[in-house]
Amino acid sequence: MAAAATLSFHDTWRPRANPWVIAITVTLATFMEALDSSIANVAMGHIGGSLSASRDEATWVLTSYLVANAVVLPISGWIANRIGRKRFYMGCVTMFTLASLLCGLAPTLGILVFFRVVQGAAGGGLQPSEQSILADTFPPQKRSMAFAVYGMAVVLAPVLGPTVGGWIVDNYSWRWIFFINIPVGLLSLYLTNRVVEDPPYLAVIRKRREGVDYWGLGLLVVAIGALQVMLDKGQEDDWFSSRFITTCAVVAAVGLVIFVIRQLHVEHPILDLRLLAQRNVGTTMFVMFMVGVSLYSSTVLIPQFLQEIMGYSAEQAGMAVSSGGIALMLLFPVAGVLAPKFDPRWLVAMGFCITTFGLWRMTGINLNVSFGMAVSWRVVIALGLPFLFIPINTLCYVGIPQEKYNEVSGFSALMRNLGGSVGISFVTTLLARQAQKHLAMLGAHTAAGNPPFDAIRSGLAGAWRHRGVALPDAMQRAGAQIYGMAQIQARLLAYVDVIWMMVAVTALLIPLPFLMRRPKKNTAASVGH
Repeated sequence: MAAAATLSFHDTWRPRANPWVIAITVTLATFMEALDSSIANVAMGHIGGSLSASRDEATWVLTSYLVANAVVLPISGWIANRIGRKRFYMGCVTMFTLASLLCGLAPTLGILVFFRVVQGAAGGGLQPSEQSILADTFPPQKRSMAFAVYGMAVVLAPVLGPTVGGWIVDNYSWRWIFFINIPVGLLSLYLTNRVVEDPPYLAVIRKRREGVDYWGLGLLVVAIGALQVMLDKGQEDDWFSSRFITTCAVVAAVGLVIFVIRQLHVEHPILDLRLLAQRNVGTTMFVMFMVGVSLYSSTVLIPQFLQEIMGYSAEQAGMAVSSGGIALMLLFPVAGVLAPKFDPRWLVAMGFCITTFGLWRMTGINLNVSFGMAVSWRVVIALGLPFLFIPINTLCYVGIPQEKYNEVSGFSALMRNLGGSVGISFVTTLLARQAQKHLAMLGAHTAAGNPPFDAIRSGLAGAWRHRGVALPDAMQRAGAQIYGMAQIQARLLAYVDVIWMMVAVTALLIPLPFLMRRPKKNTAASVGH
């Protein structure tokens, strides 16, 4: 009976407001939340200095936000179904805006971290809610352009975050990276209240009054929280040599296993994992995870190389990455127009091809890289993202009942964010390990008695002698110079290794979209079943 009601609502209900006004309205808050996930990255030193905390302690400002965000993402659909999606969305915007104000006013690091947790939890409900609102607001054949608008916010904001944050910190106080959310939040609340509405099928779901799986909810919160902390702090604490990281890994693994078993047997699950058994849902979730890996890891890799090896400032490195945002702004509408006209599986494959090509171009990385070349790296990689993001977000709803839209949206956002965390952890860890390996290899050739080493050291020592330095000191300084050069070369070789690894991973993903079922021409018929 409920399924029949859902189908009839899907066929007859349309929002009263213009769908594009709704799309722009809900994108406002999502852009604000996505920007906040990275805007504080460049302010850690300023925050620590202002609040009398070390840089390591200040990084909990980032970690606390990501952990709270990841915890709420998978349960956002369940909460929205129970209290109403519009009410939940406006509640999240209100909490996020208020928490932003209190973060900016925080007198101590502890208070700042607490309100960052509140801010991250509120932000965790925004992206999935917007995604499901768009899926309900637009008919299937028009969703591609709607998701193009959504995609620009979700993909562009984290890229712009470090540049915007750097400019604010350099010209004003770090507190303004939080205060700028307040007018956006208030405008979003006003517009949402005026134009957004819940479709009738959500009222049917709320009236069922299903029981709450408190054990499942607790297991999910603890397991996802532990997993996110492990990924974010693992490299910093040297992974499993740290008892804290090992404990987080065990808690995450055991908690997720018990959670999965429970959700498959409980009558009213927090997260309907059976959805993953459907070919399109399971495959799109994995593809979205890999989009997170490629998006966030490349966003970290390029500015880190420019600052660490090339000596760029944080603002210059941020500008090189943000340049990809221009390409995204131009291409998202193009991809939105093309998506309904072509088999989306081919578009996803093309997106992975472009991303692979962009990463392959980076394998020629060297110490003579110009700023223009660094910009072109990011731009070419960014060219593939619209052709990944839009078709995937369209495909994941094919064959899914409307009452499951909120859950699919939350799952999709979780996979993308976890992919980003895994990608960043993978890149930073592999860089550190490979740099150590190459430094050891180069160090084996920098010993007295090795003719090339002796020749270089003698030449450098001669230059120091011309400056009036005594021979023993000149030889010591020449040796230190050579070691410094070896460190730079080792780090450069490590970047090459990591980039080749990413090329291999993305190349293997090119045929993956064809595991999905091709959507019918008239997708509307299939969505309600």
